[in-house]
Amino acid sequence: MRRDPVALTDGGIETVLLFREGFDLPCFASFPLLEDAGGRAALRRYFEPFLDHAQEHGMPFVLDTATWRANPAWGAQLGYDLDALAAVNRSAVAFAEELADGRRDVTINGSLGPRGDGYVVGERMTAGQAAEYHAWQIAVLRDAGVAQVTAITLSYPEEAVGVVHAAAGAGLPVAPGFTVETDGRLPAGMTVAEAISQVDDETDAAAEFFIVNCAHPTHIAAGLDDAPELERIGGLRVNASALSHAELDDAEELDEGDPETLARDNAALRDRLPSIRLLGGCCGTDHRHVARMATAWNGD
Repeated sequence: MRRDPVALTDGGIETVLLFREGFDLPCFASFPLLEDAGGRAALRRYFEPFLDHAQEHGMPFVLDTATWRANPAWGAQLGYDLDALAAVNRSAVAFAEELADGRRDVTINGSLGPRGDGYVVGERMTAGQAAEYHAWQIAVLRDAGVAQVTAITLSYPEEAVGVVHAAAGAGLPVAPGFTVETDGRLPAGMTVAEAISQVDDETDAAAEFFIVNCAHPTHIAAGLDDAPELERIGGLRVNASALSHAELDDAEELDEGDPETLARDNAALRDRLPSIRLLGGCCGTDHRHVARMATAWNGD
């Protein structure tokens, strides 16, 4: 069965910049590269092939701002006070707008990340604390002109609830994203369906959809239990590697996997995730992986 094309987004920005471009990325943060010409040139080299592929194949593209780590806790570790952090968030939006200029069907998306590590639960916020925490960055990105926000690599549902409340308060569409371990469960221990159910119950299903990211398709498949909540999953951003998060953290070389195999494993999720509308990559992936995933998903 031939499927309607989905929208594309990018891949593993940090792993490309670190392993391919040779940048040192303290705290695994890409946003400081916006502050010098060499960094901006590398970001342009990274994003443009994704945009070009989407244009050539007539596919919508969701263009993320390079702000996954540009929230107050991570910014403070990198020496940014709130004024400097606000400025770099605004710069990220302006840079994305430059990349999108003259291209068709590109949506500027404000990219959020967790307050903590993302792969280890650590100190959990309540939903109210998370809403207060993320509201600051969401407001900055909204005022700078993003059309929507996503929050990826979340490890427990309370933070997702807070993100959804904060985005709704700012008047922005939002898609929260969870990462999973090799068993398909969140680092906090519950299934994806259980996490989605909790978030929807506590937010009146205000999220546009949910994303699963930073896991290999076979890891995601391991946690799918055919629950009705899985129809709320609208985005996949998968890792090239089948290694665990702990193994990837210790890796000294980039595990790119095989783009064709990754595309096949990702496409195997189609029937179990019928609501997918956004495809992209995460750690270890670049434009080659995303292009092949799009082709396989659409049945070409």
